[in-house]
Amino acid sequence: MKPFARSDRVSGQIQKVLSDILKKKIKDPRLEMATITGVDMSSDLRMARIYFTASGSQKSIEEATEGFKSALGYVKRTLASQLGLRYMPDLKFFHDESFNYGTRMDKIIQVINTENEQNNKPTEK
Repeated sequence: MKPFARSDRVSGQIQKVLSDILKKKIKDPRLEMATITGVDMSSDLRMARIYFTASGSQKSIEEATEGFKSALGYVKRTLASQLGLRYMPDLKFFHDESFNYGTRMDKIIQVINTENEQNNKPTEK
């Protein structure tokens, strides 16, 4: 059995090339703070779900989503020339909520730890 499916290898390559495109070639100010966090490919390599984060407020996330929509044609052409796939997959961009969720969980754990420390202080005699 293969250690990695072809879709896993292609998704890794798409993430690498797309991150490079964002860093060096796209000049859209809406995408300056966007980072590609993951790519999920369908098993037939026809669809790529691209996850990104954008630092800032909800407005910056919406602007980054619009930026990706406007740069879609350029991104697909550039990816197609660099990947050499028979078919270029459809690209769909999604905001990655896992970082926000992780930050919320860290804050909750920190509050719980602080409360436990206050409740478990040894009493002075």
